Amino acid sequence: MLALGGIALGIILVLVLFVVAIPSLTESGKVQVKLGSDTYDAGPASSRASNIAKDGPLLFSDVSSGKRDIYLQHIGDDNNSGWFAFDARRPGQPRDCTLRWQSSSSDFHDPCDGTIVTGDGSSLPSYPVTITDEGKVIVDLNPDPADTTSTPDPTDTANTNRTKGTTGTTGPADTTTSK
Repeated sequence: MLALGGIALGIILVLVLFVVAIPSLTESGKVQVKLGSDTYDAGPASSRASNIAKDGPLLFSDVSSGKRDIYLQHIGDDNNSGWFAFDARRPGQPRDCTLRWQSSSSDFHDPCDGTIVTGDGSSLPSYPVTITDEGKVIVDLNPDPADTTSTPDPTDTANTNRTKGTTGTTGPADTTTSK
């Protein structure tokens, strides 16, 4: 009988802990679970640039939710500039409409409606890319992609490169075209 009372008391204490104590320990009263990192280390800039020059932009799939598949693109000969990271689909398109690289024309094709997207993804939601002092490509996945688009470096007269440490902000008007 005494053991049964002890078990009941233990259950009550655990319930009080979860209902009262844990929510009061957080600032908002909500528990937030965060898996993964806000940045992605895509590896050495020199080898990634070489891979992209040979095989086209790299597609990184979001295996956790499927909502944030991105392309990593490099344009130009300088490993420290010309990097772009952007959504692999046009806004509102389902996952089976992931853009396909067209090496012959150096642009992307939407398999669902035929829309052509420029090779730098300038009309798509983008993610800032930096090159570390160690020469690694880092993609910042933290910003809301809806608030950014790939933006060419304004100091680059050819408007094709993003310089080391430059981040994307609202970019040029939509440059996609439909067939």
